Amino acid sequence: MKIGGKTKIVGIFGYPLAHSLSPHLHNAAFVELGLDFVYLPFWVESKNLDLAARAIKSLNMVGVNVTIPHKKEIIPYLDEATPEARMMGAVNTVSNRKGRLIGHNTDGQGFIDSLKEEGKFDPRGKRVMLLGAGGAARAISSVLIREGIASLIIVNRTQRRGEELAHHLKRIFKNMCPIDLVEFSKRNFYGGVREINLFVNATSVGMHAEDDLLINLDLFPPGTFVYDVVYNRRTELLEAAEERDLPCLGGLGMLIHQAVFSFEIWTHRKAPLQKMREAAEKELGMGKRGT
Repeated sequence: MKIGGKTKIVGIFGYPLAHSLSPHLHNAAFVELGLDFVYLPFWVESKNLDLAARAIKSLNMVGVNVTIPHKKEIIPYLDEATPEARMMGAVNTVSNRKGRLIGHNTDGQGFIDSLKEEGKFDPRGKRVMLLGAGGAARAISSVLIREGIASLIIVNRTQRRGEELAHHLKRIFKNMCPIDLVEFSKRNFYGGVREINLFVNATSVGMHAEDDLLINLDLFPPGTFVYDVVYNRRTELLEAAEERDLPCLGGLGMLIHQAVFSFEIWTHRKAPLQKMREAAEKELGMGKRGT
């Protein structure tokens, strides 16, 4: 990759970013297609988000991805958002179109594509328990309801944020499916957990080895599918699911699929999905283990 005066800049806003695989995915894709682009990580604290958003325009950047903790908070700094992003109330991709910042959300479709294609799991008619209420949870819950799930249970450490998500979903989707909010302290005592078909961890819990296992998987019915959006390591949640012979999947596929959509928004070219997957697996050391 050669950087010159005509090189177009994209990147990612978040804090922290040391774990991010996105630069490896996108830069490998740019090289594969011979595009004069570069993807850079930008560590943006919440207090500087407005300045960072304005910099997209002032630096003539093509766009950025947005990750924790900015997916919801960046919306006021954009000129507009797509219907998909407005429905989800969260943005993970921004494009700069002639000085106008457009917010998109590719997380939801990335999750569904990963769940169906890699997990071989169709959520239609299924009972779902979702852990989290941040940007990823907003995208995932929205697309699951749109896919026709039977019911949704939301659990979040901060009750207020859980209430905000439940209220948002009920306002957007009306009576498409029952939505229950369970207090975090009661998550392992709630009877509905014994009837779920799909459990999704949409938080960053599990990124570090010292993170707690937040749910008692012994309560899950046989065959419950466990999806963990964390992608940088084999989490304790996935290990616990495997020990109980529950089908499970980590978040690498979601990361790759959402990245494909972001890439195509910025470049208007078909993304080289396999090359992006290879770059991610190489960075994680998966290729060395033959997986």
